[in-house]
Amino acid sequence: MSALPLLSTYRLQMRGDAFTFADATAVVDYLDALGISHVYLSPILSATTGSSHGYDVVDPSTVSSALGGRAGFEQLVQEVRSRGMGVIVDIVPNHVGVGDPRQNAWWWDVLRRGRNSAYAAFFDIDWSADNGADGRIALPVLGSADAVEELTVDRSGDEPLLAYYDKRFPIAPGTDNGTATEIHARQAYRLVAWNSGLIGYRRFFTVDDLAAVRVEDPRVFDAVHAQVASWIDDDLVDGLRVDHPDGLADPAEYLARLRALAGPQRWLVIEKILAEGEPLDLTLPVDGTTGYDALDELAAVFVDPRGEPALTALSRTFTGNDGDAAWLHAQERELERSVLESGLAPEVNRLVRAIRREAAVTDETACPDESLREAVIAVAARVPVYRADYAPLTTMLPGIVGEVAREKPDLEPALGIFVRALTIGGEAAARFGQICGAATAKAVEDCLFYRAARLVSLQEVGGQPGRFSLGATQFHLSWAQRAQRLPRAMTTLSTHDTKRSEDVRARIGVLSQVAELWAERLREWNALAPAPDPAIGLFFWQTLFGAWPVDGVVTTELRERLHDYATKALRENGTRSTWTDVDTEFEGAVNNWIDAVCDGPVGEALTELVAELEPHVAAVSLGQKLLQLLGPGVPDVYQGTELWDDSLVDPDNRRPVDFGIRRGLLEEPSSAPTKFTVVQKALRLRRDRPESFVGGAYVPMFAVGPGAENVLAFGRGPSAEDLDVLALSLRHTVALEAAGWGDTVLPLPLGSWTDVFSGRRFSGTVRSADLFGALPVAALVRD
Repeated sequence: MSALPLLSTYRLQMRGDAFTFADATAVVDYLDALGISHVYLSPILSATTGSSHGYDVVDPSTVSSALGGRAGFEQLVQEVRSRGMGVIVDIVPNHVGVGDPRQNAWWWDVLRRGRNSAYAAFFDIDWSADNGADGRIALPVLGSADAVEELTVDRSGDEPLLAYYDKRFPIAPGTDNGTATEIHARQAYRLVAWNSGLIGYRRFFTVDDLAAVRVEDPRVFDAVHAQVASWIDDDLVDGLRVDHPDGLADPAEYLARLRALAGPQRWLVIEKILAEGEPLDLTLPVDGTTGYDALDELAAVFVDPRGEPALTALSRTFTGNDGDAAWLHAQERELERSVLESGLAPEVNRLVRAIRREAAVTDETACPDESLREAVIAVAARVPVYRADYAPLTTMLPGIVGEVAREKPDLEPALGIFVRALTIGGEAAARFGQICGAATAKAVEDCLFYRAARLVSLQEVGGQPGRFSLGATQFHLSWAQRAQRLPRAMTTLSTHDTKRSEDVRARIGVLSQVAELWAERLREWNALAPAPDPAIGLFFWQTLFGAWPVDGVVTTELRERLHDYATKALRENGTRSTWTDVDTEFEGAVNNWIDAVCDGPVGEALTELVAELEPHVAAVSLGQKLLQLLGPGVPDVYQGTELWDDSLVDPDNRRPVDFGIRRGLLEEPSSAPTKFTVVQKALRLRRDRPESFVGGAYVPMFAVGPGAENVLAFGRGPSAEDLDVLALSLRHTVALEAAGWGDTVLPLPLGSWTDVFSGRRFSGTVRSADLFGALPVAALVRD
């Protein structure tokens, strides 16, 4: 492993069509100069041809040839290690890509040989006779129920294949005679309509192209991690990021096995989304989460609570609801129920069958499946976390079951059977945990956060928009605990999954500081260019403001990006158009409205407001970045975000980065934007003083005087008595500009301190106006 301590990471999105190992190797010197300690790669195993993200792995045993193969990876590692840096890789244990069965040898063999396949146990397949597909693997690929008559036999290759337009499926040995329909009837799989509600295997959420694998089986674990294990044996990686552990049958057991494989020293972080008030299970053998909890706190602490009444009223006017915690919680429960009854219905039905088997209740007349299904849905829809079977949450599920029993006494018999199965701790318990996570993700992140519109910058993965803002004292206590309990957890501001970049989020968050002004402008703009739907319009107005160019020039590229974003957002929102029932007329109306805003007087007004608020946006953008980089944990810099980034949701946030521009800023530091300077100097501080950060002390600092609440500051050092770095940021600067500093001061720890940005020196009790005379942030180091 690398000799350099793990101090920071830089996420690179690997893409065979845009950014390969050779490209990554070419920017290692730049990342070194930036101050990064570890290069953090998105998934690099062989994925579906043309994949832009790598999470649809088709061969876990090989490194992607499109990226440069194992040799290219080793060359990258060699270059990284030659500079004393390390390598982190993102791995995907929950699922593999099956969208094109021919590309996945394991899946192809299962479809061809059925239960006789050597890989039959690798997938979580529903082989039961009552699975709705006569015990065969239901594949929802047909356009309609009678489209099976459209099947043909493709005999152009070495072996005959069943063909449905451009899709191909294997034919089992000895079954290739008769019509295509007759051949299909003899296969281990059954092609069904995409909207039939039948699915023969567990998926990633509701994505049919991603089939879950059973890593709880040691043989499957070894096969899925064969390449990963070789990286560890050959000492090529210094840590692993684990994608979606909540989808696994037993996350804790899996992580224990992975830790044994990785060894005690390698960094191990998990994409665990924590709900409001949910702690990370500290019994897990991991270093922490991938940082959405930190992102949420950094976003909320810069939101001005004084803007809540006006933005709540605006939400009520445009959407008919307050968008507050009560409304959000009610919507979450309703949407989870809807998802469980529709998109996840096959998983729920399979769970019900498992409950009946494990509870040994075969007499359906005593408790019909409908009652069992309702009991499962009623309980799952109330689980406020991804899954409730982690150690700190042991009292949650009994309370929810009791609540359902009190409200719906007619479900008591079904609840009894459900509870009996859960206590066994077998298949039913595992499937219930998996279903809860999928329901939460689909209901909240993929729907509710596209509907709520009070302040959309808070509607992020792991976000708590019902809370609105976070006070400084709560923030400091949370971060002090992070420093003590999870000193090696990742922190982040932008990822490949965030719905908007850190800078877009920062600009939208500033609306909390000018809520009355924003409401006034919206009334004017909506009169000039009314949105096709008021509720959806309120959501999009904030998005447009967040991504609007400072110079007001809407390029063809930006217009296309906004249209693409609108399409995804509308279909995730689901009230006027969906992925399965597209309303092209309404989607067209929204895009026409976006064009009207871009090309008309409202666009000019948007540009004026962006310019007017730019200093306040910069304060948030720079403040959250500095606090993240100098705060507790291991900060990740998502590719490109050392400069202002206007990215929206994926795939927009996975666009290639121009490293040439960024490299040029190293050569001409005097011309570098402030954000770049802040990032580089903060990262170099971490590298120069490693003992002060990962594992170091975190001490809150508080200003004194009328502007005290506008200062957010903390100290870092080897111990609380030996601080040597101070991170200072302004917040709520609109109110500060109006009121002024007065005699606000900040008492500094003993010693002489120099600001790494301005070069100015301070000691003792310092006037806040002097500390922030040049920038809205300061990083002081003890001389």
